[in-house]
Amino acid sequence: MQPDKMSEPAVADTRRLNSKPQDLTDAYGPPSNFLEIDVFDPQVVGVGRQRYTIYKVRMRTNLPIFKLKDSCVTRRYSDFEWLKKELERDSKIVVPPLPGKALKRQLPFRSDEGLFEDSFIEERRSGLEQFINKIAGHPLAQNERCLHMFLQEAEIDRNYIPGKTAAPSSCMFISTHFLLKLVETCMSCLWCLSSHVHYSISSFLATHQKLLFCCQDVIMMTTSPK
Repeated sequence: MQPDKMSEPAVADTRRLNSKPQDLTDAYGPPSNFLEIDVFDPQVVGVGRQRYTIYKVRMRTNLPIFKLKDSCVTRRYSDFEWLKKELERDSKIVVPPLPGKALKRQLPFRSDEGLFEDSFIEERRSGLEQFINKIAGHPLAQNERCLHMFLQEAEIDRNYIPGKTAAPSSCMFISTHFLLKLVETCMSCLWCLSSHVHYSISSFLATHQKLLFCCQDVIMMTTSPK
């Protein structure tokens, strides 16, 4: 009696797929699209109750929506708060939360440095880095002027006029070229349609004329004396 083939356990196919050989262009060429933002080098500035921590925010990208492909600015926690509020007010995206304000660390008479403890500064730096990368990676947020100002301008103008960032000239050229091609295609289609309509009308008139001649012949035959 032969064993039932259906009862045999399935064996997974572990053969490797034949991968395409990688040439020098693929290996050393620039990546198609990338956006990297680092929040680093935290420094405590000021004295007494006027102390606060600043961070360097560096962005590297090849996305055409950004004017600068490599930029570095200095920001503090309140600047991140400003960006979050602007995006919540003007954009239609769900803005991720910021690292907490750590109110307990702001209480007086603490035995440690509070907000300026090294471990807390590193924890906040990491949270701010995650926040800004999530925001900048969102396609809708990339159109907001407040994000571009935050990432690429040395000073933030709190009195700026909210709005969308205009597309760069390269994107406008591509869009114009696409529109011209679209218009050209539409005109070609209209020309073909008009040619078919003209041919159809000509055929209809010719057929109509033949029918008139036939009708005249029939009338003459029926009315002629026998």
